[in-house]
Amino acid sequence: MVIKASCHCKATTFEVSQAPQTVTQCTCSFCSKRGSLWAYYTPSQFKLTSPRENVSFYLWGSKTVKHGFCATCGCGTFTETPDWSTGKPDFDNPKISVNSRLFDDFDLDKVEVVVIDGKNLW
Repeated sequence: MVIKASCHCKATTFEVSQAPQTVTQCTCSFCSKRGSLWAYYTPSQFKLTSPRENVSFYLWGSKTVKHGFCATCGCGTFTETPDWSTGKPDFDNPKISVNSRLFDDFDLDKVEVVVIDGKNLW
């Protein structure tokens, strides 16, 4: 089941290969201000369908996570990140986290929200 997504102005579009089982609400300073609900995918499960130059990136803190946003309207779109499941960055196992609030024609209310205490973890 391919799910399509778009920013507010539709200049940045992408799709993922399956619906998320859960989405993550992170309480860190960046995510809480952004308001995203993150769904995680491998790079092969994610496809940017608009030109890459339509996306700008913000690197914060350790500069290991590339936070993407639409260069036109500013909506937070996706991140390119190493796997952090062990608490340390695993660059050999990259992940793409997508802002699931941008999914088109998808009922996000039916997906469980998992809260991560990023405010106190990092």
